[in-house]
Amino acid sequence: MAAKITPRHKMLGFYGVPVTNGDTTEITYTRMRKFTQLSQSKNPIEYNRQYVDEQFQQTDVMGYSPTIDYAFDRHSGYPMQEDIIKISDEELVGEDAVRSIILVDTETGKAIKRDYSVIPNTEGDNINIYTYSGTLKCRGEKVHGTATSEDNWQTVTFTESTD
Repeated sequence: MAAKITPRHKMLGFYGVPVTNGDTTEITYTRMRKFTQLSQSKNPIEYNRQYVDEQFQQTDVMGYSPTIDYAFDRHSGYPMQEDIIKISDEELVGEDAVRSIILVDTETGKAIKRDYSVIPNTEGDNINIYTYSGTLKCRGEKVHGTATSEDNWQTVTFTESTD
């Protein structure tokens, strides 16, 4: 069997947009559209030591603190962009700035869901179009599952794996 390369546009991010109606808040996982950057860093937590009887240092990975760097060109009508802009403009903190992100391989439906703190960084640093950038920082355990879509990957429904 020949190896098959995975195009970037087949690996999509879906942002948990909160919508409040009265006392109820519903989360819709909406495709992260018009983003110019959505790159993950694993940020391993290392334990380094050198034993007195060895000439070299040893390193073990003790955990991870993943982040996702984001950047987007501001467009109207994209609820996930509007939510990030609100977090930035209103300088929301704590739980008010935490959102769930689902990363989906659209070829297989395999998905990973995790909560992240939205950490805005810069805005307006492009002379031609208004842009935003920042980092999504790990806020919880990753949850493996599958994602399905009934609208050609504009929104998804996540189902947690039971194994």
